[in-house]
Amino acid sequence: MNPERQQAASKGRVSSLGHGAEGSTHWRRSLAVAVPALLAAAGLGSAMASGALAVGLRIQDRPVDFTTSSLYGTQYGAAVVDQPVVRPDGSAGSVRVLRMGFADGMINGLCLSQRQQIAGATYTLLLTLGDDDPGSWEIRTKNTVLDLRNATGVLDMDGVVDLNTDGADVKTVKDASGAYVVNPLNSPRHRFGIQARYAKFDRIVGTAQDFQIPGLLTSPGLTLSVRPGTVACPAPAAPTGTPGTP
Repeated sequence: MNPERQQAASKGRVSSLGHGAEGSTHWRRSLAVAVPALLAAAGLGSAMASGALAVGLRIQDRPVDFTTSSLYGTQYGAAVVDQPVVRPDGSAGSVRVLRMGFADGMINGLCLSQRQQIAGATYTLLLTLGDDDPGSWEIRTKNTVLDLRNATGVLDMDGVVDLNTDGADVKTVKDASGAYVVNPLNSPRHRFGIQARYAKFDRIVGTAQDFQIPGLLTSPGLTLSVRPGTVACPAPAAPTGTPGTP
């Protein structure tokens, strides 16, 4: 494959499509979050009420809706990959997603909404991180990975931007020796990829098949609630100002 490459500053709208199935939700440090675990959820919210959340986060297999005022990251990469899922009948399958990765990131408020079925009734697990200031970019992350099924928002990339690079050649994070990890997004060869020095996404509304921040996530605030019915995250506010250096 000889992919066409373009080097330019790019601005526009981002969108990805896919189809998924139901699965499970996991938290690093054994923080299990599920609708029946109301006491655990309440304890987590209380513990984080006056301090910073500083744990790795992974929401896997079950699609999660999310919104954010802005997401800014350095050493940005993206590639089309096949994400394994378990179908409702228990059989194994996969969905095609756009996997995006950042070495270091800053998020300007984040809301996650995930539906659960309990005894035939629908409940929504609603998690919000950050503050109410649309100009603070208060959430810091490392090694952020999003598997997008669909998303809308404004995308701004800068530095050297490589479009339609081979997904397996995309680079995001470095190992302990300072060398770039080979194929950190686990993309097959000859898949569409994007590489940029940094990327900034504003007013994102989307659905992620997999949401991973395995390195570190710090946030000055966390709100966790379980609500009956289907509850959507609020529309994201337009960001103000510019993010600092992650």
